[in-house]
This record gives sequence, structure tokens and C-alpha cells, in this order.
Amino acid sequence: MKKIIQNIALLITFSLLMISCEDFLDKEPNNYSSSGFYKSEAAVKDGVSGVYNGVYIDLGYNAPYIAVLDHWTGIAVERAENSSIGAGGALNPDNGSVLTWWTKLYTIIARSNSVLKGSEPFLENLAGKSKQYLAEARVLRAYAYYNLISTYGDVPFFTEPVTVEQYTVSSEKKDVILDFILSDLELAAADLPWIALDRGRVDKAFAYGLKARAALLGGSLNFSGKATDYFKVSADAAKLVIGQRTLANNFDDLFNKTGQLKADVRNEMIFELMYSDQGAKKFHMIGFGQVSRAYGQTGRHPTRVLADTYECTDGKRIDESPLYNPKVPSMNRDPRFNSTLWMHGDTIRGNTKGTEDGRIMFIADVYNPTTKFYNYTTKVWEEKVNADINSGAAWTSFANAGLGYMWKKFSNETEENISNQTCNVPIMRYAEVLLTYAEAKIELGELDNSVYDAINKVRNRSKMPNVSADRIGNQDKMRQLVRRERKVELILEGLHFVDMKRWKIGDLENEGPTYGYPLALTKDKDGYITSGGYQDATSNMIPNFKKTSRHDLNDIASYDAFKDKLKVRDQNRFWNDRFYLFPIPQVERDRNENLKQNDGY
Repeated sequence: MKKIIQNIALLITFSLLMISCEDFLDKEPNNYSSSGFYKSEAAVKDGVSGVYNGVYIDLGYNAPYIAVLDHWTGIAVERAENSSIGAGGALNPDNGSVLTWWTKLYTIIARSNSVLKGSEPFLENLAGKSKQYLAEARVLRAYAYYNLISTYGDVPFFTEPVTVEQYTVSSEKKDVILDFILSDLELAAADLPWIALDRGRVDKAFAYGLKARAALLGGSLNFSGKATDYFKVSADAAKLVIGQRTLANNFDDLFNKTGQLKADVRNEMIFELMYSDQGAKKFHMIGFGQVSRAYGQTGRHPTRVLADTYECTDGKRIDESPLYNPKVPSMNRDPRFNSTLWMHGDTIRGNTKGTEDGRIMFIADVYNPTTKFYNYTTKVWEEKVNADINSGAAWTSFANAGLGYMWKKFSNETEENISNQTCNVPIMRYAEVLLTYAEAKIELGELDNSVYDAINKVRNRSKMPNVSADRIGNQDKMRQLVRRERKVELILEGLHFVDMKRWKIGDLENEGPTYGYPLALTKDKDGYITSGGYQDATSNMIPNFKKTSRHDLNDIASYDAFKDKLKVRDQNRFWNDRFYLFPIPQVERDRNENLKQNDGY
């Protein structure tokens, strides 16, 4: 196992930066409960290894949770209609994902508590990096509790190994847990370096970044009526990180193995799940589960509500920009559109073996039974069966189960086997810290140059213009912009799952059917489109973002004026405000009758 060289400013060689998992990510600790075990640096390190291992939460099909959570909102969907647990009948106390998320988060907490409590008798004699490892355990425990309170609200709260008697305790208030998180992160930060020398460990930047993230939750939902206090904590914590890290030069580099070898990408990746094809191999299958049926399974889909959020290159929303063309929606758009999404007409490149003979290149097509594939041997484009239209599993494709868009993010991989990926998965990036700082300051009404600078840094990296003059000093317009930026910059990184709750927009995103690409109106006898589709899209097929002021503020489009011309799914989708909190898993309530169920379940 290889370690990152200490000076990350140096050019990092390929052999050292194989996106490898360190020993601490591969091992379980020897024993979580043995009395007297955690009395040496080696033992503490071993114990914290198990905590890190617990962060690898698989919510199905070897897809890390980061890539799944946003599909439990209205701007991304899973392939079976009306099946998302973000809205509708699938969200219930017996749902397997609801239980898995709960159980895995408490596993992190249990392991952290064991190491922290078990080491207490030996603190005075522990040497080396012991204090750093214990601080890491505190941060990971805080991360687990943050996810629990943002998902379930009030939950059982433990800071040391649980006795049999404590399994019957009632839940603690979420605001009490939040205050504990904020305090514990401050305590942990003192014993952490700004940048972890071993890639994949938490550091001071993540501790303060998580403090900013958690306090933003408390501010947005006005925990204990202290919104202003929490927004101030969030802004202050984020400000400490600003300047300690930098953004990667290229947005695309952040989400594939080759790009992640670069030092500037390492700098932006504050905390990430590590994967490796070296030594103790560790793979994921994010890309395989979201690409074309031509070389994958396509089980998760972005929606048009997300696609239409991206501005045009002039910095204006598509309903306000003369650059938007309904015939070619990807043209003249924020470059992050084409970095995040594939759509009809795009040239898709991938690899099914991780070798030259596994290379694949074809044209995505949502209408026709065949499409163009490139033959790398003859160097000629050939017409072949379009598996997204004409195959036994075509029902799952971006043309049928989807809305005409595929995730390019985490899928734009030409060197690795798409079904055995080892690109790392970010839990926190520096871009998030900048946008968190900006949002907290906007909510405080403190619209100064530091706010505009933070947002401009993120926008400028993708060649988007600075904050427009009409937004300067306007809290509502700045609130709209920072929310837009969080979506287009951070989507598929698990953050919108909480943002939707913080902004209370579940009803807007999930209020009805999900619409997509323009339908083919007629096809010939062989199934090829002859009218309709993008080729016949008209200039008035521009979504309405101003159905209400809330739709406008949150960039939620309405397609009522031309919905009959569009692909539609999730006809029975519905929203109830109880969905802002997940139900407490029924199996947990069966074990502990003192656990109160969340309202409405």
C-alpha cells in the first residue's frame, strides 16, 4: 500500500497516486470491545481502520451511497416508476434502504465509540499519531450523526459503547445532537493537520467543512429557533477552510481515475472514498449502473428538472437567455451540463474491459432502433442495434425508464472497465465549502465581496461569468443563485438529498409526473423517427420557471404548456411533507418500544 508524499504541491507520480486504499481503509480492527486493547498507537490506528471501513455504505448494486442519495429527490430517479423512496409509497418503515442507511450509520458510531472510550484509560501514555487517529474517529462519528439527524430527525444518541439496558432508550432531540456535533468537531480539529498526509483520512479541512455543513442544516431548519446563530457558525467554520485548499483546474478531472491522479484534484478533494486496483483491490460500479444499455445497466437517471437548471453561457437561465435552443438543449450551456449529462445525439466513449479491445464509442439515440458505433479496428463508423431501443432490457434505458439523459459524471471513463471502477468518490470537495460559506452569509444578509468571490471561484472554474450586476446586494437573487450553483456543481454527490429538505422544496420537485425529451410523433415501418423529437422542437417549448415565486427561486420548471409532447413517467408520484424525514425502521422499533415513530408513518 502506498502513501501520498508529504508535499502535495510536488508533482505526484503515477505509482504513488494509484488512487490506492491505505491499510487503514482495508482492515477491520482486531477487537472493538476487548478491555485494555487500545493502549498503543498501533492498536488505536487499527481500531480507527474499522471506523473508516464502515463509511463504505453500499445502498445497492455496489453503488456507494454518495451516488444514490440524490435519486431520493425529484431531480433524479431510479429506473422503476414511482419506486423512489424520496416520494410516494415506497418510503415506509419496512423499506430495506431505510433500514440499511440507519444500520450502517450506527455501525460507524459504534466503532467510533469503542475506540474513543477504550483508549480513555491510556490517553496520557499514548504517543505518536494516537491523538490524530482519535480525532479522526470523532469526526467520522459526527459525520454519521449528521446524516442520521438530517434523514431521521430525533434519533438514539450514544457517545460510548452501548449496554444492553441502553437499547431501550428513547431518541434524543436533533438540536441537542447537532450542538454536540459542532462542539466535538471543534475539539477534533485541534489534533488534525490541514491536509491529511495519507490520502483518504479526514483532516482539519474536513472537520471544519463538516461543521459548516451541519450548522447550515441547523440554520436552514431553524433548530431551537437559533437560525442566525447556526448560520454564523457555518460561515465562520467555512471561512477557516477558505484559502487552505484550492479548486481543481478542470471540473471533469474530479470524477475519473486519470484526472484524480493530479495534485490539484487531490487538493480539492477534502475527503473521499478511496478505491484501488492495486493490492487489496476495491471497486465500485457507479458508472455501470447509469450508462447506456450498449455497455451498462442504466438503473439511475437524471431528470429534465435538473437538466433545465443549467444556465446558458451568458449566465442566464434558459427561459431568459436568447442562446437557448430547444432543438439542441446542450448547446451554449454551462459547461457543467456537458460534464454531468449525456443526451440524445452525444458521442459516448467508454470501456468494457479496461483494455484497448474494450473501448466503445457510439452515438446516443432515444428514438431509432439502430445507431452509429465506431469500429476501432477498421476506423469506420458502423450502423448497429441500438440497445437502448431494441433489446430485451431496453425498458431500463435512458430512453424508456429515463427522461432522455444519462449521467456522464462518474461514467466518463475510457481507461477502466465500467463495471469495475476505481475512481474515488468525493464526500466533500472544496467547491462545497465555498458555496456553503456563500449560502450562510446570504442567509445572514451579509452580502459582501467575500460572498461574490466564493461563488465566482466556483463559476469561473467552469468558464461561467461572474455574479451578474443585478444580483449584487439582492438577497433573493443571491439565494436563487447559490441554490442553483449547489445543484449544478454538486449533483450526484449526495448533497441535494439534504438540500431539498433544508430548502423545503420536496413538494415542488415531486408534485407530479416527471417529464423528459420531446416525443417522436411518427415513425416509419422500420421504427425510425420521421417527425417530432428534437428535430421538430419549436421555440415556444421553453419551460416555465415562474409558476410561483417558489418555483422561480428554486429553478423548478413547469412543462404544463407542452407536456403532451414530452416523454413522461411517474404519473402517480406524490409528495407528503412527512417525507422530509424518513421513518424510523420498523425492525428498530420492534426491538425498542421507546422509539417514537416520525409523524405520518
